[in-house]
Amino acid sequence: MANLVDKAMNYVSEKVANMPKPEASVTNVDLKGLSFGSVEYLANVSVTNPYSHSIPICEISYILKSDGRDIATGKVPDPGSLKASDSTMLDVVVNVPHSVLISLARDIGRDWDIDYELQIGLVIDLPVIGNFTIPLSTKGEIKLPTMSDVFA
Repeated sequence: MANLVDKAMNYVSEKVANMPKPEASVTNVDLKGLSFGSVEYLANVSVTNPYSHSIPICEISYILKSDGRDIATGKVPDPGSLKASDSTMLDVVVNVPHSVLISLARDIGRDWDIDYELQIGLVIDLPVIGNFTIPLSTKGEIKLPTMSDVFA
């Protein structure tokens, strides 16, 4: 009897492991805006849903790193849901305080940009499986705003 239960468990776990899962990628990271206390950057995330029904997104968490340090962390609670059998674009707004940018002065002074790594965790609620996190990571450079950007 135990052998039959083990075979059933292996069969179910193999089927679940081979199920299609939503896939995501970061398509762009760019300057969104400037406020008195921070600089806002916008990360565009494209998520493809292979299922014929929409899937709720529980939350999006992010960590923005530069020079080996975390410069911004946060969460986007209840960002909506993924469209059925389609791609959905999600916007993740990252706020970086000006004080953090000042501490990165050496990197900024070389080329007026920030070398970054953005890590995003997209938590979705899959039927049968439960909460599933899609980890994303991208590296690049973010140009800092110049005076002409501020007063344009």
